[in-house]
Amino acid sequence: MTVLDDRESAGDAAPAEKVPTPSWRRPPRAVVRWGAKLGSAVFVLWAAASITFLLQVIAPGDRATLLLNLSSGLSRERTPDETAPVNAQYGFTDPVWQQYLHYLGGLLRGDLGTSYQLGQPVNEIIAAQVGPTLVLTFSALIVAWILVLFLTTLTAGRRGPWGAIGSFVETVSAGLPQYWIGSILLVVFAINLGWFPVESGTGVRGLVLPVLTLAIPLAGFLGQIARDEFARALDQPFVLTARSRGLGELSVRSRHVLRHSVLPAITVSGWAMGALLSGAVIAETVFARAGIGQTLVSAATSRDVPLVSGIVIFVALIYTIANLAVDALYTVIDPRIEVP
Repeated sequence: MTVLDDRESAGDAAPAEKVPTPSWRRPPRAVVRWGAKLGSAVFVLWAAASITFLLQVIAPGDRATLLLNLSSGLSRERTPDETAPVNAQYGFTDPVWQQYLHYLGGLLRGDLGTSYQLGQPVNEIIAAQVGPTLVLTFSALIVAWILVLFLTTLTAGRRGPWGAIGSFVETVSAGLPQYWIGSILLVVFAINLGWFPVESGTGVRGLVLPVLTLAIPLAGFLGQIARDEFARALDQPFVLTARSRGLGELSVRSRHVLRHSVLPAITVSGWAMGALLSGAVIAETVFARAGIGQTLVSAATSRDVPLVSGIVIFVALIYTIANLAVDALYTVIDPRIEVP
C-alpha cells in the first residue's frame, strides 16, 4: 500500500466517538433545583430554632424560679434548694453548648419541650389549638385571592373610572391595619347590626368577620402586584391573536391574560401564609376566637418561653412548606415556566 493510499484510508476513517458521561455524574436539573430549595428550607428551620433557643438562654430572670412560680401561681424568690431539682431536671445549669445540642436533638425527635405554665408537652398544646387557626388562615388566603381575581379581571388595564376605582380600592385596602379593620367589622356588623356573633366561636358565621379582617389587606397587596403585570400582559402579541379569533374582552382577560398576570402575586403567597399566621393573633384576639394566636398571647404574657418558641418554630415550618408549594404551583399554572 502506498503512502497516498494510507492517507486516503486515514481521511475516510470515521471520527472517534465521544465517550458519554455516565448519567450518575449529571443529576437532573430538577433534582438539583429542588435539593437546593429543600436545603434552604432546612436552613430556615434551623435558624428559627437557634434564635428561639438563644432567646430562652438570654431571657432575664432565673428559668427555674420562673417555672416554679408559674406552676404554683405564686411569684416570689426561690431558694437554691428549691431550684436545684428543677435545674437538674431541665439541665438549666449545663453548659450552653450542651443545652443547645440537647435542644436540637429534641427538635429532631419532634419534641418541642414542656410548657412552663400548663405543664403539658408543647406538641400537644399546638396540636389542640392549631386547627381553628389553620382554618382561619387558609380561608383568608382563599377569600383574598377571590377578591384579587375578581377586581383585577374587571378593572386592571382599563382607562377611565373603572381602572382608577380598582387601583384606589387596592391601595387603600393594602394600607389598612388589621386591628382597625377587625374593630370596625366587629362594631358595625356584630354589635350594631347583629348579623354575626360578637365572639367568633367555631361556626361558619363566626368565621366570616375574622376572615375578612385578614383577607382585605392581603387582597389589596396581592392585587397591586397582579394589576401591574396584568397591564403589561395586555400588550403582548398573544392578546391580539386571541382577539383576532373573535374572543370577547372578558374571555380574553379571564382565559389568557389573567394566567400570566397572577404569577408574580403567587410568588409572595408563601410569604402571605406566614403573614396570615401572624395576623391570626390579632383576629383571634379581637373576635375572642380560639386558636394558636390566643395561645401565643397568653404564653408571651406569662413568659412561657418553651410554648412561645414552639409556636415560632411551627410558624416557620408552615412558612417553608407554603413556599415550596408555591414553587410547585408555578409549573401547574404555566408549564412553560421553569422555577429557578
